Amino acid sequence: MTFTALIVEKDEAGATSASVQSIGEDRLPEGDVTVAVEYSTLNYKDGLCLGSGGGLVRAWPHVPGIDFAGTVETSSDPRYAPGDRVVLTGWRVGEVRWGGYAQKARVKADWLVPLPQGLTTRDAMAVGTAGLTAMLAIMALEDHGLKPGGGPVLVTGAAGGVGSVATALLAALGHEVAAVTGRPETADYLKGLGAATIVPREDLAETAKRPLESETWAGCVDAVGGAMLARLLGQMKYGTSVAAVGLAGGAGLPATVIPFLLRGVNLLGIDSVMRPYGDRVRAWNRIASDMSMETLAQMIRPATLADLPDLGKAILKGGVRGRVVVDVNA
Repeated sequence: MTFTALIVEKDEAGATSASVQSIGEDRLPEGDVTVAVEYSTLNYKDGLCLGSGGGLVRAWPHVPGIDFAGTVETSSDPRYAPGDRVVLTGWRVGEVRWGGYAQKARVKADWLVPLPQGLTTRDAMAVGTAGLTAMLAIMALEDHGLKPGGGPVLVTGAAGGVGSVATALLAALGHEVAAVTGRPETADYLKGLGAATIVPREDLAETAKRPLESETWAGCVDAVGGAMLARLLGQMKYGTSVAAVGLAGGAGLPATVIPFLLRGVNLLGIDSVMRPYGDRVRAWNRIASDMSMETLAQMIRPATLADLPDLGKAILKGGVRGRVVVDVNA
């Protein structure tokens, strides 16, 4: 039996190309559960894997797609049965293993999470790894004392996937959200998600000459890193936290330890790839209860497998707003 997949291949000269192909189920990797994929999505890592591989892909031909949601077809694991709705994010699926840019996927049962009630498979992929990461970041901030009413919460890279969901979730939870963006044309979009204030990227783009500035932010979800993270650390209120989720602005951190020592600021690292099962279930249940589906719909850009090569190039250049939802059967 055949199915459709987006295959990335590498030629003898080392150049890669992606195309939609019909392939047999015998080419699927080993695993406990075979899933009929309904939707996937697009992340920065997917952009890399659709092209050169970015050091993430180990073997070609390859099927990218680090997220997918669908229905179990077959399972040798008692936790899942045919007909169950499931979600997968992370575990290096779509990188070192074949991923969700196909009508079928075969994975380990340990990597799956049951789809929470109240979410469709399309909703789940509108959220995806980006939204899961945003929820994990907010949960970490809450665990370190973040509460509504404490002051503005900053979201950097706000028009991107993680930033969009973080902005919407924080606003829904009653926080005053300050959204940082370098694209002025996204201001109305971000306000529609619930942002109270738009902060131009250039306001935070340079490292401050002083290690501490006025106490401004009650919390922060940072998708940028680099000089911006260093700058905002010196603007955090006493005892507050920054959840670091990305490095769009660079992996370096040209900062001092002064904010940590004199203001008790916390820098919280957020990983979603290898996150334990219990944390994933808790985060997905929070998303199902706290995320406005109407707001989520504002973020969605529909796509097909054939659209992904061009969209992959665009996301690497910062040219994708919100959440791309890929209908693998379209």
